[in-house]
Amino acid sequence: MIAVIDSGLSNIGSVLTALRRIGAEAKPTRDPTEVAAAGSLLLPGVGAFGDGMAALRKHGLVEPIRAHAEGGKPVLGICLGMQLLAGESEEFGMHEGLGLIPGRVRRLRPQAGQRVPNIGWCNLQVRTGAQLFADTPADACFYFVHSYVIDCAVEEDAAGTLTFGDDRATVAIERGRIFGAQFHPEKSQDAGLAVLDAFRRIGEALQ
Repeated sequence: MIAVIDSGLSNIGSVLTALRRIGAEAKPTRDPTEVAAAGSLLLPGVGAFGDGMAALRKHGLVEPIRAHAEGGKPVLGICLGMQLLAGESEEFGMHEGLGLIPGRVRRLRPQAGQRVPNIGWCNLQVRTGAQLFADTPADACFYFVHSYVIDCAVEEDAAGTLTFGDDRATVAIERGRIFGAQFHPEKSQDAGLAVLDAFRRIGEALQ
């Protein structure tokens, strides 16, 4: 079962709908006990980093999420949820994250003619062997709405990058069974569903 964290800051309806479309068993929760016991964990999120961490602390979810990941069980962060996996963020001041991915969240660096937030469909450069993209075509596009990205301290943690002007931004991560997608797989049509299905299979293979 995939526990979908409902921190109160995210519209998780589209995530649950996408998981149902791929036949995944999923349940929204903000119960720390359910989070700790879940087979797989999905952390969606929208908004600012500081607000996202504050919501996780309010519901007592920080330590259960860390324990889940450190126990080797799969975690997938989406959009802000991916950023929250990092050690820290510089969005509106410095904030401590979950610390599951060594690195810092920083603002995109636009070139002339580019706008932040970056909104729309983009291609990725996917790392060979990246598990989340095992069934997506090389030219797959994904839907983004974001102003910040993670700079991974360990280069191998970057599973997918996005070229944004002169900026090579990490927009997908894999570190053991900790995964992240800066794009919205639940809004990225077939390619996004393939990413969610890959995550589902990783969790089910452990059962």
